Amino acid sequence: MSAETPDYRDTLFLPQTDFPMRAGLPAREPAWLERWEKLRVYDRLRAQAGRPPFVLHDGPPYANGHLHIGHALNKVLKDVVVRSRQMMGHDARYVPGWDCHGLPIEWKIEEQYRARGLDKDAVDLVAFRQECRRFAEGWIDVQRAEFKRLGVTGNWDAPYLTMDHHAEAVIAASRPADRSGLGEV
Repeated sequence: MSAETPDYRDTLFLPQTDFPMRAGLPAREPAWLERWEKLRVYDRLRAQAGRPPFVLHDGPPYANGHLHIGHALNKVLKDVVVRSRQMMGHDARYVPGWDCHGLPIEWKIEEQYRARGLDKDAVDLVAFRQECRRFAEGWIDVQRAEFKRLGVTGNWDAPYLTMDHHAEAVIAASRPADRSGLGEV
């Protein structure tokens, strides 16, 4: 402080605490998350029987990269809805999900191919799909951990995945037949 600017610290009557200014959040947060996991808070809330159900089945993000602010906003708002329903007396469940198919994932694999000098069209289609599947599996685990770090509670052990064989079979069975004679739509 300069000579002209008075130091007001000594004029303020604030309570004295032993708490650090930032409460050691970076060091303490992982311990909180681990404790909540051990306590199985989400499962214990489900154990209260006889309440009307409320299920938020999440419209899934693509499993193709780290979370961004849009993911965070989306999941935190959904978590607020689920928690508020829980406090209103419902058996509020959050079912997280991931979209494991489609252009965003394929594009990431194609980028890797181009970096290695490979042509996607020269790769066996089954091998390409398996590589996309492995890529999505890896990002599901990363995103799941990142969502948990946001404090979002849900059924993280049994998420909805579009690449689950049952989900794929239901989707395939629900598609209408193409009447042009060219096969399925």
